[in-house]
Amino acid sequence: MRITRFDYTPSNRLRFTLRGGNPHRAGEWADLPDRPLEDQLAEIAQEVDLRGEAAERKRLADQRAREEQQRRWEAAMQEARAAYAHAYRVKHLDEQADAWHQTKRLNEYVTAVRDHATSLPPGQERTEIEAWLAFADARLQHLAESAAAPKLPSPPKPSGDDLKPFLDHWSPHGPRSY
Repeated sequence: MRITRFDYTPSNRLRFTLRGGNPHRAGEWADLPDRPLEDQLAEIAQEVDLRGEAAERKRLADQRAREEQQRRWEAAMQEARAAYAHAYRVKHLDEQADAWHQTKRLNEYVTAVRDHATSLPPGQERTEIEAWLAFADARLQHLAESAAAPKLPSPPKPSGDDLKPFLDHWSPHGPRSY
């Protein structure tokens, strides 16, 4: 028995299956006795077009969503940098205020020691206190210079770890990093 090269009558064995994408009508077409596959080619081509258009719309929507996410991340990073700079300056201000208070306290202490030293008779104890007062005066001079001219500090370039506390749910390494 010899197998024929072509079927002359529909055998329902020939099928066209379209996978992937969002189906609009059907995903499979068969060669049927009352509806041959060649009569269904227009419907198949239309389904391919519809799925292609839907895939393109989805691709464009995904691209717009990624671009929007990128913009939101960049805005969050800019806000985080500003918040970091503000926090850095507040910390520096607190340090300056602490240095000023320390200078004031130390100055009062040195004045009290100096008053006590003047009441002492000349000798070893007074000489040691005067040496200590010279050291304390130098330290006071240094603290007074640093506290005398307060200025707005320029914060250093923040690292990713520096920005994390200011980023909420965002990653400092990119909009799609978690």
